[in-house]
Amino acid sequence: MIILGIDPGLATLGWGVVEAERSKQQLIDYGCILTTPDMALPQRLLAIQRELKALLDRFHPQDIAFEELFFAKNVTTAFTVGAARGVSVAVCAAHTDHLYEYTPMQVKLAVAGHGGAKKEQVQQMVKLLLHLDHIPKPDDAADAIAIALTHGAVGISKQQFLMK
Repeated sequence: MIILGIDPGLATLGWGVVEAERSKQQLIDYGCILTTPDMALPQRLLAIQRELKALLDRFHPQDIAFEELFFAKNVTTAFTVGAARGVSVAVCAAHTDHLYEYTPMQVKLAVAGHGGAKKEQVQQMVKLLLHLDHIPKPDDAADAIAIALTHGAVGISKQQFLMK
């Protein structure tokens, strides 16, 4: 099964593609969709839409896993990142209805074995689990890979994480 993991963001949307077969997972590719603050918000969202559609056409994932958004401080950031996530979900929903979401704590628990793991610990585990020579960069891409790994690890219980 091909899984696309997405770490939503407006300036940087991380993505990682993993092939999961039983207990074996292999990294196919990863990267980020970047937009800049000098672009108008509608143009930034359109860029995310176009680039994400190109990724779907390139990799044809069966399942797509998102990290849920959690914000505590900046309301403006929450709205713009929420808009980017909304565009991402809509583009992916046009591709498949197999959309899943995981909290940051669930990702940390699945990848590092501890729901309170630090970002660096999760990234190191991504490297180890996939037998990579280095930690994938930028951080948003490594996070997206961790989301895809999390989804690959839940197996038959994945239905409980189906986006509602």
